[in-house]
Amino acid sequence: MGFFELALIAAAFLCSMVAGFLFAFAVVVMPGIKRLGDREFIRAFQVIDGVIQNNQPLFMLVWVGSVPVLIAAVALGIGQLEGAAPVLLVTAALVYFLGVQLPTIAINIPLNNKLQSLDVDAVAEAERKTARQHFESRWNRSNAIRTALSCLASALLIILLFMN
Repeated sequence: MGFFELALIAAAFLCSMVAGFLFAFAVVVMPGIKRLGDREFIRAFQVIDGVIQNNQPLFMLVWVGSVPVLIAAVALGIGQLEGAAPVLLVTAALVYFLGVQLPTIAINIPLNNKLQSLDVDAVAEAERKTARQHFESRWNRSNAIRTALSCLASALLIILLFMN
């Protein structure tokens, strides 16, 4: 087994872990905290996101590690793969970078940071309600897209594993 195969296995694994993380948020975490009142919803999200923002080591290894490993798989695979395989590999990478990582940086992290800056105990209920309304639907919509596209990227990488 060569470097490309190892990089492809690692990329498929890490991108699938990210897809699972996003899926868990989409179907368990956010629907669960949706049932909370505005103060409790915001506080719960702040605590959950705080774990991530404090650079939880395993999360960082998976999330951040998926990027260079996928880049390595593309760089190594372009010269080795034939037929439709290079197209699948590049497509998987573009879907992952543009559909998962970019929206995370452009949409979800700014929304998270804005919600993190809110002192739920120091603001009136109306401000908590407004903050939640500006956050929840946009965050969930972006996460649904990230979830679907991370699953697609993972599926393409898994298909490549079976083709190789």
